[in-house]
Amino acid sequence: MENTNTAVQEKKGKTIVVNPVTRIEGHGKITVQLTEDGAVDSARFHVTQYRGFEVFARGRDFREMPVITPRICGICPVSHHLASAKACDAILGVTLTPSAAKLREVMHMGQIIQSHALSFFHLSSPDLLFGFDADPAIRNVAGLAQDFPDLAVAGITMRKFGQEVIKTLGGKKIHPWHSIPGGVNRSLFPQERDAMLAALPGHKENLRKALDLVKKYLAENADLAKTFATLETSYMGLVKDGNLEMYDGRIRLRSPRGRITDEFDDTDYLAHIGEHVEDWSYLKFPFYRSLGYPHGSYRVGPLGRLNACDDISTPEASAELAAFRKTTADGMVHYTLYYHYARLIEILYGMERLEELLNDPDVLGSDLRVTGDVTNREGIGVVEAPRGTLIHHYMVDERGAIERVNLIVATGHNNHAMNKGVEMVAKEFITGPDVKEGALNRMEHVIRCYDPCLSCSTHAVGKMPLKVEILDSRGELLRTVTKE
Repeated sequence: MENTNTAVQEKKGKTIVVNPVTRIEGHGKITVQLTEDGAVDSARFHVTQYRGFEVFARGRDFREMPVITPRICGICPVSHHLASAKACDAILGVTLTPSAAKLREVMHMGQIIQSHALSFFHLSSPDLLFGFDADPAIRNVAGLAQDFPDLAVAGITMRKFGQEVIKTLGGKKIHPWHSIPGGVNRSLFPQERDAMLAALPGHKENLRKALDLVKKYLAENADLAKTFATLETSYMGLVKDGNLEMYDGRIRLRSPRGRITDEFDDTDYLAHIGEHVEDWSYLKFPFYRSLGYPHGSYRVGPLGRLNACDDISTPEASAELAAFRKTTADGMVHYTLYYHYARLIEILYGMERLEELLNDPDVLGSDLRVTGDVTNREGIGVVEAPRGTLIHHYMVDERGAIERVNLIVATGHNNHAMNKGVEMVAKEFITGPDVKEGALNRMEHVIRCYDPCLSCSTHAVGKMPLKVEILDSRGELLRTVTKE
């Protein structure tokens, strides 16, 4: 993860390059192309790293995938772990025991809490608290600790709590091993459950303070909040009986005006979701097939899920969702800055849902696994990762060896929206080659709103060419070599 305070601005002719985009997970850059008179012609967000998980998984036994795929990312390994395990369950054709299903969800709530806490407190809140134009030397987590120590401590301890939930079941905070095809490999002990329950009230109280802070910021900066990279798009997320769902539900798409466009089982995702490829990014552009690309582009993650669902099943989060929706006339919230507000509501849901699960006797059960052989040659597993809908799809031979893998990762769904948002901000704040640092930071903050995980997002080569530029000692371009 890039943790530098500001991006490097390069000027190549009439192109401005922000490289790297900071305070996100993974490696990406922004390029802004200017016209002859210095206006912005176009702006793009490029994902520059390539990971080949869809390719090198071929030939592996499918049972290894819940251990292999968490290595895609150190920030959200639990999401890949669970989606992979669900795909493997489908290959076996088994239904989990109640204890196994609820223990998986316990770990998932720990993931939601820790990842969202990292995004808001560490990566995004410095921009809100210090301002987009503040000195980069203080506009970071170190500055936060100095000027807002209570908030910084709350964020650090909240993330630690979520990681400890993961470690308790999975053995370690990063790349845990708990879910296995057909179930889980470890139960929860009463003393472990009691420790988690005892810690929850304090974290809830800190979260309420953070919610108050965000709501105050959005109210005091209402004009900015309504215009900052705001897009009217469709939204996608898992629902169960219409409620927000993170682990096991149906995929729902809702239109910009609030109409439910479609709702389908995860096994039908290929009939509804396509992937567009551009030659300037390794990250694909998923879209709703019925509308085509780019009209069928949609958004996922916290804002997407809260717009897609009817309600939230836990009481405090439900009340916050009602307040969230009252910020607009029709209840559909398109404001990109509201991703931060939505993210905190989801942490609240994660804490409430975790409390429900921990008070359920099934989480202390010992009936943890259902065994089986290869029953189906395909398995699909879908969960809501912190950043959005995550799809794992495995095709195997009769022995269970992987023949093909398709991953549609949460960050990809937001790719079109991130690019459009960056372009909107660039056109508003860049009027020539003399670009202020605050303008660059605003473009970066568009990306931070979505909290992308770029390590997760790129798994197949697509059509992006290899381009090598050869420069002389003065930096002049001598030759360009391109391999398609």
